[in-house]
Amino acid sequence: MEHEVFVPVPVERLRQALGDPLRVARAVPGLQQDAGADPVAGRLKVRVGSHSITYRGAVHVSARDDGSYSVEGEAGETRGAGSVKLALTLRLRDTDGGTTLTFDATATADGRVTELPQDAVSSAVVRLLNRFAEALGETEADAEPDQPTEEPEKRETSETVEAPEAVETSDEPPAPLVDDFTEPAGPPAEAAHARRTMIGRSAEEVDHAPPRGRYAPVPAPQTVASGAALRWAAPAAAVVLASAIVVGRALRKRR
Repeated sequence: MEHEVFVPVPVERLRQALGDPLRVARAVPGLQQDAGADPVAGRLKVRVGSHSITYRGAVHVSARDDGSYSVEGEAGETRGAGSVKLALTLRLRDTDGGTTLTFDATATADGRVTELPQDAVSSAVVRLLNRFAEALGETEADAEPDQPTEEPEKRETSETVEAPEAVETSDEPPAPLVDDFTEPAGPPAEAAHARRTMIGRSAEEVDHAPPRGRYAPVPAPQTVASGAALRWAAPAAAVVLASAIVVGRALRKRR
């Protein structure tokens, strides 16, 4: 089969990734590496349609003189006697904005995979190659070394620091500083208003004038009962006096 995949990574960067077995192993989707074995060796579960087959094996990648890469792999089923062999040629072509990877592959297999539909097997292989190419580009992007930051050059300055000029002082004592947050001195607003209303009066009248406003004394309450009694007592006394006069005159006439 032949298949092409576009990766948005420069060609030289992908060549560096293919030359590092550790990066190749991280790019194989779903690979569970065996401890102490080759970097690209371990268990790989392949899903074909509604079935899945787990293989254990290894893959070797080597560069060729023409700039292509040879990929050879062999694996066997973990639960069965089936096996598969892969021979793949990988070519890199510079493309606008990235690289095009071309896969030319042949494979031989026996066991469970031969019992599955051929279209499902081809789709599974294409999906595996696409994910491998994309993961290879992402792995290379993550491995990009950070650009060293340029340290600013140290500049030697010959400038001299001038001494501050002397400040002339006077013998007069300086005025005290006024705190902006202190309350202003002076009479309250009510007292100032009372003083303003007394303008034009003599100093003696002002000094002896009774306080006004909120400071004026409260007058003593007047009883209404006593006032009312006095108003009724005066007419009654007049009536009694008039009656006495009339009685006195009547007695004089009888005599």
